[in-house]
Amino acid sequence: MQSASPSRTALRVALRRAAHQLYDAKPLVFEDPVAVPILGGSYAEELRRTPTRNPDRKDRPFSVGLRAFLVARSRYAEDTLARAVSQGVSQYVLLGAGLDTFAHRNPYPQLLVFEVDHPATQQWKRDLLENTALSAPRNLTYVPVNFEEQSLLAQLQAGGFNTKAPAVFAWLGVVPYLTLEAFRATTRFLASQAAGSALVLDYGQPRSALPFFEQLAHDSLASRVQQAGEPFKLFFTPPDIAAELSAFRSLEDLGSAEINARYFTGRADSLKVLGSAGRLLSAWL
Repeated sequence: MQSASPSRTALRVALRRAAHQLYDAKPLVFEDPVAVPILGGSYAEELRRTPTRNPDRKDRPFSVGLRAFLVARSRYAEDTLARAVSQGVSQYVLLGAGLDTFAHRNPYPQLLVFEVDHPATQQWKRDLLENTALSAPRNLTYVPVNFEEQSLLAQLQAGGFNTKAPAVFAWLGVVPYLTLEAFRATTRFLASQAAGSALVLDYGQPRSALPFFEQLAHDSLASRVQQAGEPFKLFFTPPDIAAELSAFRSLEDLGSAEINARYFTGRADSLKVLGSAGRLLSAWL
């Protein structure tokens, strides 16, 4: 992300979540009644042009597959959160929140939500909310963090986060943009949290692990995010990321076959995750 600008990739993710609400067959994989309103009039035309609206079109299958992955990712995070809340967890931390809307749909009165993001992206979101007259949720705390200058722990504590109580950490759409050093610094922090905490993240496999046509799709997406100033940097194979997360227990690592079986079976349209590049993972302390 450009240091003084909001994240362009966060907007692309938000547009695809909104497109799912408008264009895909019911039942939706991820119900988000705030996904369209948060974009307001500012991005209405971009939403109309978000490729590809119809998942049964055959000309841009990887665009539809990417949308499927993104909505499954959000659903998986909130499914994991629901399990944790049923076990007494009362803190939810979104690392790299972007335009996530959970705090505006929060069904758990006791759950505190902490949105962590770069100050520029966070201010952009707050401006959108103000422009669309969406009210600030009572249980939401914004935690602006410039990781080049500030400590995640210090900023969370300043926002009222209780390090002695378990929490769910959703780390979505972030890992591929990190250096290995930044990834390890964050996972060390997460591994030091209270027992009963959970981590949900997504990651991409390295280009060399992909079949030929998936390598072409990878190259196309990598080129677009590079042009947006947010290049991919970090990839893992499943054994590699399991080794990085050895401090955690009960790892669940889902590829496209498992994601499709869980979230896209029996649909009236052809919406589903394609390829083997993107994976979803949860782990517990």
